[in-house]
Amino acid sequence: MRTVGTVVRGIRAPIIKNGDDLIKIVIDSLISCAEGEGISLEDRDIVTITESVLARSQGNYASVDHIAKDLRSKLSTDTLGLCLPILSRNRFSILLRGIAMGVKKIYLQLSYPADEVGNHLFDADLLDEKGVNPWSDVLTEDSYREKFGHNPHPFTGVDYVDYYRKIIEDAGCEVEFIFSNDVRTILDYTKTVLCCDVHSRQRSRRLLEAAGAEKVLTLDNLLVSSVDGSGYNEEYGLLGSNKATEDSVKLFPRDSQPFVELVQKGLFEKTGKNIEVMVYGDGAFKDPVGGIWELADPVVSPGFTSGLSGTPNELKLKYLADNELSGLSGKELEEAMRERIRQKDSILKDSMEFLGTTPRRLTDLIGSLSDLTSGSGDKGTPIILIQGYFDSFAL
Repeated sequence: MRTVGTVVRGIRAPIIKNGDDLIKIVIDSLISCAEGEGISLEDRDIVTITESVLARSQGNYASVDHIAKDLRSKLSTDTLGLCLPILSRNRFSILLRGIAMGVKKIYLQLSYPADEVGNHLFDADLLDEKGVNPWSDVLTEDSYREKFGHNPHPFTGVDYVDYYRKIIEDAGCEVEFIFSNDVRTILDYTKTVLCCDVHSRQRSRRLLEAAGAEKVLTLDNLLVSSVDGSGYNEEYGLLGSNKATEDSVKLFPRDSQPFVELVQKGLFEKTGKNIEVMVYGDGAFKDPVGGIWELADPVVSPGFTSGLSGTPNELKLKYLADNELSGLSGKELEEAMRERIRQKDSILKDSMEFLGTTPRRLTDLIGSLSDLTSGSGDKGTPIILIQGYFDSFAL
């Protein structure tokens, strides 16, 4: 029996620029690593590539001028309600600047005490201290400041109300802040709304339209086609974008599905192995200290090969060891455990043997593993090789 289970390696690659042949770079980098490190590539190995390098190789960028022009083309008014954006310099500040350049007045509705991914405007304990009900109370900027004062973010040191105000006003736009967790509050100020939430955006749209909104856009309605030669994303628009420069964003990559299929085909031609391939963005996990849910991208993976569909099919070894097989030990226990694993396809999924196993999609689990391995800093490993992921104690 093998003594090692899943092994994850970050693979070094050149710095990727616009126009680079990323398919060739991924294949060459992986094979070079395998040869140099003595790694034997196998069927059902997994290669993942961060969305950032795919978008960069595509030159998938857009400027604030592109955002402003696209927004103006979709509106018939200079007044806009902007609802429930995340609190992020990387994710939203450049989008906000482009949006502000496209209109004359913004009503900016912020959720409180935190945005949808857990970035806090202030400590949630202050709600109890101040007697504020976040599910029903609507605050103006004055009442917000009176109750909660100025609260720099614990990680960034930024007061996001001041920060977002400055971005909007520097763009020549007027702003009025509203603090409410009910997206329909914005309709008391304007009937034209841009929902900036990520994962709850379709519910926000539905609620607004049912409540009488005249025009509702979401971030995935903007930059769905090129504006004056800009990048774009047909499916996700501005969702999944990141700050590139002070005047531009890198968009979520296009054509991720054909990309992973071509990488898989190229690897098979080079190695004779059927290797699964996936593009990944943010991992889907929550920081226990800051309370921030990492997933600000619209999905963990915008493209993956067919072998990565579905959810894990695993038994809970510790449950079996403590219950059905509790009377066994040593080699007898190990062999009994392996036999139960071999039979698992005939066991009902709702049986106790599956209790506590993770019912998340494989792509979300593997994307989180990849994101934690590559990090977001200077590791220089935008390609991840995962081996033994589909193995079990029985193999």
